[in-house]
Order: sequence, then structure tokens, then C-alpha cells
Amino acid sequence: MTIDQSHIKALKKIAGAKGASDDQNVIKPHLIEPRNTFIGKTPLVLFPNTVEMVSRLVIYCYDNDIKIVPQSGNTGLVGGNSPDESDTQIILSMKRMNKVREKDVLNHTMTLESGVILADAHTIAEKINCHFPMHLASEGSAMIGGNISSNAGGINVLQYGVMRDLVLGLEVVLPNGNIWHGLTGLRKDNTGYDLKHLFIGAEGTLGIITAATLKIFPRHKQKNTAFVAIKNPEAAINLLSMAREISGDSLIAFEIMPRLGIEFNLKNMSGCQDPLVKDYDWYILMECATSLDRDLLNLEVVMNKILETAMELGLVLDGVIPKNINETRNLWNLREYMSEAQKFEGASIKHDISVPVSKIPEFMRRGLAAVKEIIPNIRPVPFGHIGDGNIHFNFSQPVEMDKQKFLNQGSKINRTVHDIVVELGGSISAEHGIGTLKLADLERYKSITELGLMRDIKDTLDCKNIMNPGRVIR
Repeated sequence: MTIDQSHIKALKKIAGAKGASDDQNVIKPHLIEPRNTFIGKTPLVLFPNTVEMVSRLVIYCYDNDIKIVPQSGNTGLVGGNSPDESDTQIILSMKRMNKVREKDVLNHTMTLESGVILADAHTIAEKINCHFPMHLASEGSAMIGGNISSNAGGINVLQYGVMRDLVLGLEVVLPNGNIWHGLTGLRKDNTGYDLKHLFIGAEGTLGIITAATLKIFPRHKQKNTAFVAIKNPEAAINLLSMAREISGDSLIAFEIMPRLGIEFNLKNMSGCQDPLVKDYDWYILMECATSLDRDLLNLEVVMNKILETAMELGLVLDGVIPKNINETRNLWNLREYMSEAQKFEGASIKHDISVPVSKIPEFMRRGLAAVKEIIPNIRPVPFGHIGDGNIHFNFSQPVEMDKQKFLNQGSKINRTVHDIVVELGGSISAEHGIGTLKLADLERYKSITELGLMRDIKDTLDCKNIMNPGRVIR
């Protein structure tokens, strides 16, 4: 049953002239997520611009049992930000809630509304001579609220942690419309349950995050990058350990890439150049950064020492240090475009997994062998945040294979990969979340006790199940 027109009119009246649209041309971009996997329907998109307006809209929906799908930049990859096809769920977009509430330089915090774009958050921090370390490939459109709701990871987790580690306080509209004023800049507050952690990573199923107080850090005064060839993932893990020790913990990024992924980039993406003359099976892109002046710590000397030691130990086969910003950008393009470049190679089967860093070589050996038993000519493109144990374990269809025949093997491949991940003490979703895509997987691998606790929390906070229903937990 679709939503009655009387409710549509009432919600539009609450939201005001600029706060709602039932025009399908306006609605359409909000229905399709980046991989075109989930395409839903909705009769209405709401665009509130204050927390009070969000509260009033949610109260009306609560009183009338209307389902809400909170949405930020719509960059999610697991169906957590898309309505279903029933046409009975409205989208509540946070894009108009994009104000800076506070900048506290001495406390090293900034308080932003959830519709602030991540790239703009970087600029806001830079203008007060600070640094906000969350970096994602989608940072030009991803928003702070979505980053928090999905507990985003990105390239700097090695040094700064995931989004959960960067949030000090939240403002949240609960499913009944009440506002939790939990914005705080405190690093220490031992007064009972730390409620913010209920909403971080909950994918909008427990409430709507409207603002957050975030940690910021001293601005980087030096940054050095290196692109190196390695023999295998075992060498990568040993290089990681050595680099962290030598760098004085200034290593902020450590990304692994296979040769096939580099070739996909060179073939399909502009702005990419092969950094090395010779081809190798595996590469590492690593970066050190510090807020120290060069006279206190010369990062160029540090990076040279890392590479010199690595070459002596046989961990690095070849490498290059970029000489300028353009060369550095080219190296990061090779990493950031890797997933996008796969789109030009036909269908993909993708995984966002994590295992303990020490288990990565074993996972790669077993995972690649197991998948190749299912499809011998499959094209593996495993890449990502090896420094924190997160691998985007992706596969492109064989050149000669029918697309649908390839995709039909998806469930078997997913089960095979996830079984190995869980056996090694890992996670089936490192940074993308559960959404609707991984509901069955979550139920397969989580214990009855864990699932029960999650359902109890959902039932307590959202007894009518109006907030992003069918995501994370059934």
C-alpha cells in the first residue's frame, strides 16, 4: 500500500517550500546507489535544514507509521541508503543540514552538521590550521552523517582509526522524534553508557544523526609518499612492520595493489601512468606524515631509510618516490580509481573484508586458490588497506565468460570467501556496512546472542520499526 496523499501533503507542509519534493525528476538521483545494484521507489524526498524540522517530520512519521530512509551523500555500497521497491518509504535527505556549528582550535574539535561534505570538512579544518584525517575515494560527495552512520574507514585508519574513533559527540533525532543533545568535546566522560556508539555504524536504523563533534589534529607540515614493488603479501606485512618501527609511527597509509588492477587503471582511467619501467605482481603505496617541522624530523630521510632497509632485506624489489604533487597525485589515482576501473571490464564480484594483519598472507593464499577452483580463469583484483587488515577482495569476470553465468556463481564465491574470513577471525564487512546486501551473511556468521542483542536494541529505540527498516537487522 502506497503512502496516502494526505500524509504527503502534511509532510510537505511541515518541511516548507524548499524542504520537500514529490517531483520524480528531483527524486530519481536519490533512488540509485553507485553500483546500480539497488534501485528503489519513493513518493517523497524531504530536505530539512534544522534539527527541529527533522524532529517534527519524524514525529509525524512516528505517529502515522510512515517508514523513513535517512540519506546523506548516497555513496553507500550495500543498500543501506536506498528505499525498497514498495513505494512506502520516504527519503529524508540531510544535504541542507550543512552548517558549521563550532570550531574549537584549543580543544582540537569542530562541530559540523551531518550534511557537510567530507571534502568540505577537510577545508574547514585546514582554515584553522588543522587536519581532519578521514579520507575516502568518494569524499567529494560523501557526507559526515553518512560517514558516521556507516562507520567509514578509508586510507588513514592505520594512524587515526575509523570514524568511530574520530567522533566525540552526536546530536541525534530518535525514532519517536525526541532529540538527543549529545554534542560534547570531552575526551573523558565516564558517566554511564557511551550512547554515541549505538548510532555510529547503525546505518540510520536507530535514529538520524544531525550533527557531530569531531576530533581534528595539527596540520601536517611534511608528507612523503613511496610506491614500491614487492614479491608477495608476506613481504607486504613484513615491510609494514618495519616501516612502522623506523618511521616513529608517522606511517599513515599502507595500501596493496595487484598488477592486474594497475593494468585496468592504465587501460580505462585517465590521469594514470605506470610509475615503474618493469612489471611486478604486487605493489605497495605508503605514506608518512607529521606535524613536526623538518628541522625536528626530516621525513625524506625517514622514507629513504625505510626503502634502503627494505631493499637490503629483499622486501622491496623496485620503487619510486614522487618528486612533486602531480607525481604524488598519479600514484594515488592508481589506488583510488581501482574499483571504478573494474566497471569497464565487465561484471564484478566484490568483498569488503578484514582479518588480523598477521593473517593477511594466509587469507590471500587460501582465498585466491578457493575462488579459482570455482572459476579457473577469474581475474582477481584484491587491493586496499592492508595496513589495517582491510582488503577489497574483488574479482572481474573472465574475458570469454558470459556475464550472467559469472554472476550466478556470486553466492558460492561469497560463501567461500566469507567462510575463510570468519575462520581466520575476520569480518565480512570491514567498512561498507551491512545494509540489505549482507543481511543473510550477518545472520549466518553472527551468534544468536549477538543477533538477539541487536534486535533488543532496535526494538527498544525503534519499537515501530520506522527507521530504515530492513537494513542491518531484520
